[in-house]
Amino acid sequence: MKAVLCKAFGPAESLVLEDVASPVAKKNEILLDVHAAGVNFPDTLIIEGKYQFKPPFPFSPGGEAAGVVSAVGEKVSHLKVGDRVMALTGWGSFAEQVAVPGYNVLPIPPSMDFNTAAAFSMTYGTSMHALKQRANLQPGETLLVLGASGGVGLAAVEIGKAMGARVIAAASSAEKLAVAKAAGADELINYSETSLKDEIKRLTDGQGADVIYDPVGGDLFDQAIRAIAWNGRLLVVGFASGRIPELPVNLALLKGAAVVGVFWGSFAQRQPQDNAANFQQLFGWFAEGKLRPLVSQVYPLSNAAQAINDLGQRKAVGKVVVQVR
Repeated sequence: MKAVLCKAFGPAESLVLEDVASPVAKKNEILLDVHAAGVNFPDTLIIEGKYQFKPPFPFSPGGEAAGVVSAVGEKVSHLKVGDRVMALTGWGSFAEQVAVPGYNVLPIPPSMDFNTAAAFSMTYGTSMHALKQRANLQPGETLLVLGASGGVGLAAVEIGKAMGARVIAAASSAEKLAVAKAAGADELINYSETSLKDEIKRLTDGQGADVIYDPVGGDLFDQAIRAIAWNGRLLVVGFASGRIPELPVNLALLKGAAVVGVFWGSFAQRQPQDNAANFQQLFGWFAEGKLRPLVSQVYPLSNAAQAINDLGQRKAVGKVVVQVR
């Protein structure tokens, strides 16, 4: 089979496309014929040795995939050969086949195509877990989404609206904010032109945001925590800005606020039943048209390095997908 390989930590340009032996599914795994793979921010880190997981060389990046089950291990009972599924792989999805633990694989709705499915699991799984289990977002609360035009950001906008929140979308350009507006955002903040903290307070009559969804970190975290509501929850989702912020904990004390970590991959493994229930709700909203995943760019497997670069340089809106078949 063909696979994009990382043979040494380095930039995306060092990745190579080669023929390698197909994997064999273990007893608790399925073998997936990959049709499409989602590109995510961890892909930009894992190839440079900056992610919390460091696979042995050579490895293929790509943390999520969609395709057809081609073999099933004897300990996997909820899937069969021929099922259309989405899978959380961690790495390995930029290849024609990947072996995946059965607990990380879910059947996809008949109306969902493979490109959409490849763009769905990580972003919507992360945002659903963040807003439901970690933030306990309530109808009528104000949700601020930073980086609102990216994959997880747009998912958070849509899920927040589906959960009955008032959603304020924040992004760095008018073009990106237009995408967030189309996804249902009620209010918009262009933080390249104005003070994020001041605009949050203006839009909330000085009360602040009840829940802040932050996949960006850096300076935006510093401003957002200063505009959080009493009993607010700031969700730490990621650090796309490149800087991991430090928190003056007196700010949490003064606002009675919580800074809450979000690690969906670990949640999915530790609480598989809760994760499955989340996805049943997500698939229901998808069927109702409340969730409309935006796949802005599709690259062939041979151009996977370019896909990773474009995402890392924050050129993309919505989700980027590598089409394998």
